[in-house]
Amino acid sequence: MSADADPAGLMAPGTAPDPRRAAPPFRAGGLRLPASRRGRTYGALDLGTNNCRLLIARPGPQGFVIVDAYSRVVRLGEGLMESGRLSDAAMDRTVAALAACAEKLARRDVRLTRNVATEACRRAANGARFVDRVYAETGIALDVISAAEEARLAVLGCHMLIDPDGPPALVFDIGGGSSEVMLVAPGSSQSGGEPEILEWISLPWGVVSLAETEPQWADGGDRADAYARMIERVTPMLDAFGERLARRGVTAVQLLGTSGTITTLASVELGLPGYDRRLVDGCAVATEPLLALCRQIAARSVQERARMACIGPDRAELIVAGCAILDAIIARWPGGQVRVADRGIREGILRNLMGRDGVWAMGK
Repeated sequence: MSADADPAGLMAPGTAPDPRRAAPPFRAGGLRLPASRRGRTYGALDLGTNNCRLLIARPGPQGFVIVDAYSRVVRLGEGLMESGRLSDAAMDRTVAALAACAEKLARRDVRLTRNVATEACRRAANGARFVDRVYAETGIALDVISAAEEARLAVLGCHMLIDPDGPPALVFDIGGGSSEVMLVAPGSSQSGGEPEILEWISLPWGVVSLAETEPQWADGGDRADAYARMIERVTPMLDAFGERLARRGVTAVQLLGTSGTITTLASVELGLPGYDRRLVDGCAVATEPLLALCRQIAARSVQERARMACIGPDRAELIVAGCAILDAIIARWPGGQVRVADRGIREGILRNLMGRDGVWAMGK
């Protein structure tokens, strides 16, 4: 689940967040609204390895207001690790979802949009052909972005949740085909401009790609061993990244996580009966019980996980791989808590579009 669960919640009234409550609304440093653009709507589409997600927004006096949203699990990257190609079934599912997005964009009269595709399209041998098919059948022009641009947009979308008085922030985005980890200067979260990314790394592991390395584990094999193997696949690259941070003299970080794994786990840890973005976005979850929750989930069967509130059948198969990536991150950078962001690439896109169009006055 994502901001789609409560589109209006992005601009809900709020103040500084209680550690276990919602974040303040997404705000600009300053906003000017030319008369000719006050009613203009903007679109941001993020096609990942697992999900297709769309936000449509218009400028508001304190940032932007979501007017429509869409989210569907498409599993575009299903089988990609083994075959190196996008399957026909996965492409068909995704084109159907993108056609629904195109209908929403047309209905809302969106004049300016950016539609990005990430790891699955970057990695697949037939990714370019798929992009051509999408344009021919839906009219949506996908921009296959680099891992660096993916990291930049994710940070741009959620960096307002970084504590400006704390240590550098380690922002992580656990995706479907890859995971991005970024070290961000804390002061830049309040500057109104682009946040300063000091170091970053793109891991070739996301919830889909990592889960497919253990195809039998969910069928009753030794779940503990399979979970440990997934962590071991992720750890070496995190260790190498940690050495880079150590050379910078970074000894402590504040953790900020975005995307489906951390928002789902936070909602479970908060004991919510169903996903509620207003309670998840901006909350802080202590790392010790979060790690315990990851290991409890990993020990359960797919059917048991599917019955858990806020996980359900859509996330039951892949959540363990996300837990393993999060487990490895927290083990490498232990701390007291993880701040949780239900905002990221799409919000970063919207901020970019509105800034370039002159309706988001950064830094004023």
